[in-house]
Amino acid sequence: MRLTPEQIADRTDHLGSINNIKAINRLFREQDESHLYPINGKFNATDRAIRKARKIANANGKVYGYEYAMLLDSLISEIVNGVF
Repeated sequence: MRLTPEQIADRTDHLGSINNIKAINRLFREQDESHLYPINGKFNATDRAIRKARKIANANGKVYGYEYAMLLDSLISEIVNGVF
């Protein structure tokens, strides 16, 4: 069963700061399907989104929980749909 960003945020909400981000990243990676639909066979969309989220956090401040899960979901969608 694929979890929504909201469900992921709910499951990790009890964790503090960095552990919250790590748990969200882990859950997104566990349900990653990049291997099924390789984008030119070159990269994993979830890992790319996590790296992009780190850059955004470094520039604008950290986000956690629901906001972070929604950010990752949005970045993955943009990557998969060719916006980047």
